[in-house]
Amino acid sequence: MGSGGVGSQLSASSGTLVPMGTRRVLAVVAALALVGAGCTAAPPLPLVPSTPGVTVVPKEKQNEVVVGVDDVKGGYNPHTLAGQSSVTTALSALLLPSTFRTDADGSPKLDLDLVVSAEVTSADPYTVTYTLRRDASWSDSAPIAAEDFVYLWQRMREEPGVVDPAGYRLIDDIASREGGKVVEVVFDKPYPGWRSLFRNLLPAHLLKDAPGGWGAALADSFPATAGPFAVRTLDQPRGEIILERSDRFWEAPPALDRVILRRANQHDTIEALNTGDDQVALIHADAIAVKDIDELAKTTSLASVVVPRAEVVQLLFRPASPRMQDLRVRTAVMNLLDRDDLIATGTRSGPSAGLRADAQVIPPSKPGHLPTMPAKAGDPALLLTEAGYTRPEGGQWLRDGKPFELTIAAPAGIEPYVTVANRVQRQLSLSGIAARVLTTPPNQLFGQDLSDTAPSNEPVDIAVVPQVDTGDSAAVLASTFGCRPSPEDGGTPFPANLSGFCDQAVQPVIDQALSGQVLLADALRTIEPILWQQAVSLPLFQVADLLVVLPEAENVSAGAPFAGPLSTARSWRRVER
Repeated sequence: MGSGGVGSQLSASSGTLVPMGTRRVLAVVAALALVGAGCTAAPPLPLVPSTPGVTVVPKEKQNEVVVGVDDVKGGYNPHTLAGQSSVTTALSALLLPSTFRTDADGSPKLDLDLVVSAEVTSADPYTVTYTLRRDASWSDSAPIAAEDFVYLWQRMREEPGVVDPAGYRLIDDIASREGGKVVEVVFDKPYPGWRSLFRNLLPAHLLKDAPGGWGAALADSFPATAGPFAVRTLDQPRGEIILERSDRFWEAPPALDRVILRRANQHDTIEALNTGDDQVALIHADAIAVKDIDELAKTTSLASVVVPRAEVVQLLFRPASPRMQDLRVRTAVMNLLDRDDLIATGTRSGPSAGLRADAQVIPPSKPGHLPTMPAKAGDPALLLTEAGYTRPEGGQWLRDGKPFELTIAAPAGIEPYVTVANRVQRQLSLSGIAARVLTTPPNQLFGQDLSDTAPSNEPVDIAVVPQVDTGDSAAVLASTFGCRPSPEDGGTPFPANLSGFCDQAVQPVIDQALSGQVLLADALRTIEPILWQQAVSLPLFQVADLLVVLPEAENVSAGAPFAGPLSTARSWRRVER
């Protein structure tokens, strides 16, 4: 990074420096609206106690990199939709153990920090055996073992609002040998995407009986960690997280003593880069921020790159809602919306503007993404009329004399979801459909059936929520649009997703894609046209951050796809210029 002179930037594909002249093109697609609030003047809270074994380095000898971020607010469970953020991704990469991590080419790579080997050891029943390192342990000295696998499996198959649970639902049993260091995972059918499972393991011995259960897991802290860094301070009111090198880590230590994540608004983050108080920034930069960084690059040596996240902003038109059961109504509402305007509003001419999601399953930045979105079909007014609605001249749509009203839900305080939800409400109101926006705390919104979220138990009709790809796009397909057999009534399929969609005609193809009987690309050619025709989901764009790096921070890159820049923090170095 230090070799980049004034007017250089990182290549989005390789993480290498390229001439700054390309920034004028990047400025069109390389920013996203900041949601972080400015640093508060709240009185300091007591420091979170040091993780046992963490050495406190004297200030005059500290070797640290400060990263400016939008926010550090709680909800750090990477397995929940409510916890998705760039900070959660960063903390997970540095604090939690994984069986596999994403390699530079996007493929899964065995993490030898935790696992000695992982392989399919039986075809019938389909069994994967993990052999863990004997010295791999949590920061409280408890071993990382089979119980951590069991805990994550049980929670992922049973809890609402988790990310891509379909693969975990295929597991039939988990057996333990050799003191929990050999873990045998038995599936009820073949699952070629098994390498996407058991990433970011959680300390089962501390969480399984903790107050608040799964909903409180990692809500505002990490009870134990198992990575190259440990938490020294996690101060949400002051907007600062300090990570220090962990002496409990059994592998080669990181080069840095500390990594500090510091919250600031857009202007203050850029000023901190200008003064050198921050050496790195990872922000939802909008077009204004890109322009400001462009101006800063004229006087300061820096590099920048767009970092796509694993989440796509989508609208779910929920068949589970009585008002949206009728396909004609869902199609009419979808066709009434101005998708281009929603994308422009949500991206604010930032990097996500160049990441339009024109397919239902695979995100734009991932290999295999092919546009499948058809042209709009069907006149909205005619469809609503056929569904029994009438509209007086210039008035609202009515049925049986009552206004057609819709409830739009979005996770409170999370952008760009709230902004997009408000824009949807405005567009529908202008089209004669009364709509209201319901913002609910994320853990509540995703932690229950959306049918019971709205006031007076009125169901959510449209949800503005993320679709997250954890590595196996077949699991994304099954988790987002698949059914589950009901154990109560002899196996009758029922919706197992936020939309409440379950189509038994396409479920066999989804199952075949998940188990590897058909290639995902072949399955999508069959399924995607049906999903568009069913008007269940309208994907908009992939969320992206802007990474800005000063030459004082060496070896900082965009990281592997969806792993985030801080996944490489073990190799970061601080040099004086």
